[in-house]
Amino acid sequence: MEINKYIDHTVLKATATEKDIIELCREAKEYNFFSVCVNSGYVSLAAKQLEGSSIKVCTVVGFPLGAMSTEAKVFETRQALKDGAEEVDMVINIGELKSKNFKKVEEEIAAIKKEAGDKVLKVIIETCYLTRQEIMLASEIAVKAKADFVKTSTGFGDDGARMENIELMKKAVEGKAKIKASGGIKNLDTALSFIEAGVERIGTSSGVSIVKELKK
Repeated sequence: MEINKYIDHTVLKATATEKDIIELCREAKEYNFFSVCVNSGYVSLAAKQLEGSSIKVCTVVGFPLGAMSTEAKVFETRQALKDGAEEVDMVINIGELKSKNFKKVEEEIAAIKKEAGDKVLKVIIETCYLTRQEIMLASEIAVKAKADFVKTSTGFGDDGARMENIELMKKAVEGKAKIKASGGIKNLDTALSFIEAGVERIGTSSGVSIVKELKK
């Protein structure tokens, strides 16, 4: 099994340096991961490092809270794509979802998808802050807004990916969108259990150790 091709090799911590991003890209090339996932300010550096390789640059938008204006998120998306991003992981406005402003949440995702065009858009719903019903709703809204993926977590919330939430998301998207699990995926067993459950992408900063575990 090519587990490396499920992995978005990730560094999103506030203290990440240019050196960290260069090392992330070097590892991505060595282990042939699907992509690297970096904050939008580092997209051009990552794109330069990965030039001539098949590894994609993924970035996050409205990260990690999702509480900024739609205009700010759209602009961040536009700039990231200009800098070389090929995939965008956006954080929904969780407060708007909880305020039952569902149309607003949908319109924001749709606006970012419109900006992203044929590039992959993943919608982070931050499951740890949502009820079961809200997880289903957020996933359904993402599908209606033409998102390509729904994603469990930022990795910066109170909790990460959980199997019961993956099942809810799967039910909600009914094959109309893919699922990305992220947050707290640090070993091979956890990664494999999510893949077996139908997850098509894994976001983790432990990609290297997961692949080494598999090779053992």
